[in-house]
Order: sequence, then C-alpha cells, then structure tokens
Amino acid sequence: MNLYHQLVDLASNPKHNRLLSPALLAVDSCLCAAIIWKVPYTEIDWQAYMQQVAQYLDGERDYTLIKGGTGPLVYPAAHVYIYSALYYLTGGGENILLAQIIFAGLYLGILSIAMACYRMARVPPYIFPLLILSKRLHSLFLLRLFNDCFAVGALFVATYAYQRRIWTIGSIAYSWGLAIKMSLLLASPAIGIILLQALPLQRAFKSGFIIMQVQAMLAFPFLPVNASGYVSRAFQFTRQFLFKWTVNWRFVGEDTFLSREFSMALATVNLALLSLFLGTRWMRPSGLSIPGLISTIFRPLPPRVQHQMAIRITPSFTLTTIFSSMAIGMLCARSLHYQFYAYIALSTPFLLWEAGLHPILVYAVWAAQEWAWNVYPSTDTSSMVVVGCLAIQVFGVWWGTGKEFADLINVSRTDDSEIEHTT
Repeated sequence: MNLYHQLVDLASNPKHNRLLSPALLAVDSCLCAAIIWKVPYTEIDWQAYMQQVAQYLDGERDYTLIKGGTGPLVYPAAHVYIYSALYYLTGGGENILLAQIIFAGLYLGILSIAMACYRMARVPPYIFPLLILSKRLHSLFLLRLFNDCFAVGALFVATYAYQRRIWTIGSIAYSWGLAIKMSLLLASPAIGIILLQALPLQRAFKSGFIIMQVQAMLAFPFLPVNASGYVSRAFQFTRQFLFKWTVNWRFVGEDTFLSREFSMALATVNLALLSLFLGTRWMRPSGLSIPGLISTIFRPLPPRVQHQMAIRITPSFTLTTIFSSMAIGMLCARSLHYQFYAYIALSTPFLLWEAGLHPILVYAVWAAQEWAWNVYPSTDTSSMVVVGCLAIQVFGVWWGTGKEFADLINVSRTDDSEIEHTT
C-alpha cells in the first residue's frame, strides 16, 4: 500500500515536475534525432519560403510583388526576417539537414518553456508525458519546417513572461509572434483582459502600445513602398479557404463550408463564446462587470483594490485564459490546416486537466485528437473528432473553472469617498 501511495504522489504532486521535465526533454531529444535520421523530409512550404525571402534579399520591398512556388507572400514581416536568416544559414535553403537541426532545437526550446509554464500553473506530473508524445507535432517541426513553429514559440515566451509578470517582455514577444503569423490574433482578447486586470490602466495601455510599436517597427521597411499592400497581404482577413485542405469542418460538406452563411455562423459563435468567457470567467479577478471595467478608464480604482485585483492574475489564470482564447478561435475557425496543430498540441493537456476530467479521460481525449490530426487526407469522421475534441476543451475548461474566484463580491462603485481620495 505504501508503494501505491508513493506512485500516486509521483504522478500527482507538482513538486516532482522539476526532475520530470529534464528527463522528458532528454527522451524527446533522442526521439528528435531518430526522426531526423530515419524519417524522410517532406517538402511543402520550405522552398516557397526561400523563394520569397530571396526576392526580399534582392531588394524587393513591395509585398504584393513577392511570390513563391505556392503563391504570394501572405505572412507578416517577422516571417521574412526569420527565414532570411535561415536562407543564409542553410545556403539558400539547400541544406535541409541543418534546417531540421535548427527546428529540432527550436522545438526543444519551446517544449522546455511550455513545461515551465505548466510548472508555474502547478500541473500534476501525469500530464507532462502528453507534451512529448505527439507524432503530428514532431512532424510539423522536424519534417515540414513551417513558420507556425516560430509563432507558437513566441506565444509561449509571451505566456511565460506574463506568468512571471514581466509585462514588457511578454508584449514584445507576443507582437513578434503576431508578426510571424496572424493566427496569434486569437490570443489577443485574453492578453488584453489580463493586462487590464493585472496593471494600472496607464501601464496596461502602455503594454498595448508596445505591441503596436513592434508591429510598426517590423513593417517599416515595407510601408513606404506600399503600405496598403503590406497590410492586406500580411493580415489577409479576406483569404479564401480551400475545402480539400480543411482538417476540421469537412463533415459539413463543401457547399456549406464555402457558404457565407456558414462563415457568419462561425463568427457569431466565436463572438458568443468570447463574450461568455469574458463575462463569466475572465473578468472574475477584478470582480467587475464589463461596463464596470470600462468605467475605470474615467474613474481609476483605488490602489488597494487595484493591487488585490492584480494579485489574482495568477500563473494558472494567465495560462488558462490564453489557452482557452486560442482554443475558442480554433474551434470557430472555418478551416484549420495541419500546421495549426502546433497551436493546439501543447495546450490540450493543460485544458483537459483544467476541465477537471479524470486522468483516463484526459488521455483518451488527447489520443482521439492526436489520431484525428494524423489522418491524411482528413475524412468526415476525423474532422468530427477534431471539432469534438476542441469543443470538449472549450466547454470543459469553462465548466472546470466555474468555482474560481466564486467568493468574490463585485467591486462596488458606490464607495465614492474612497475613489475620490485617489483621483
């Protein structure tokens, strides 16, 4: 019986994570080496990236004129700078093995940061093995070399910085990731609400301004030539999606998938879910309603109340909020391609645990999702599983966090005397 309790403690006590994390990283390092050695590289976008950055390096600054084998350049400026560096390091993109080794280092670095985020949120050890077991995630990093890998890395750096309350570094890292791929816009509602509750209003707006400043600085070489062309290509909100590549909504049929009504329905559900989480979960540290938080723009909270609100922005709350915001966006996206799994794979274990699922169910849902993302091409069944697993994560984490901050009483705005002393 003593051995049983010891095993339970090893699986459930977060204090063991500091030893478990490096052990898992060591195992995954060997796995990465084996994959690069044994599994053939698959060309998808790498050559197109190299063709595009070659034009940039030759002096082209009009975004609408930069093209590659798969079409025009449709990613923001940081993507260009990163792959320009890779262009030089890999001899114009010819040294694929070196590129794979670089991406393996990137993968292991992101994995170590993800584990650090999990440790700060006091996730139990039995969740950690799920971070290294994804076949599809290894494929995206080591065999496909997608730019999403760098974007998700920036997101985890930003998340870890926000957990550590290093707000400026977090905002710079987030903006850098957003300048690699606009998918990170899905995290912006969460980051905004975290900053507004963790910081005095002036500092929160300063962090938002930093995000915009970084975007402007990175885009600056392209803006004087064709500013509208850069914005329209780098942040292409009107992009048309091809049914044949979709991983998630294949089961609705091509006619429905391509219809404007379906697109509008998904956008409406996305907005409704964000409103639900904002009103019933993400605002709880402040104890304020949405109008109440907005009113602090004109009538700042007393320092004592602001401090109490800020200390409730815990590492666990930060991780839950950012991950759930991304999951909502992925659930309501009209088309997910295989590379989007980079944003899902490392957050799913946490969201399933935070949902309060039994460990067996956590592993079962994770396995179902992993299976679905490894089906190629996607089928009606696999796409239903993809959507179902994301729905479990979104609604599960909403249900599982229902008791957090439940004892808070809304901050009263009738205490005018205290507020007036601070204004």
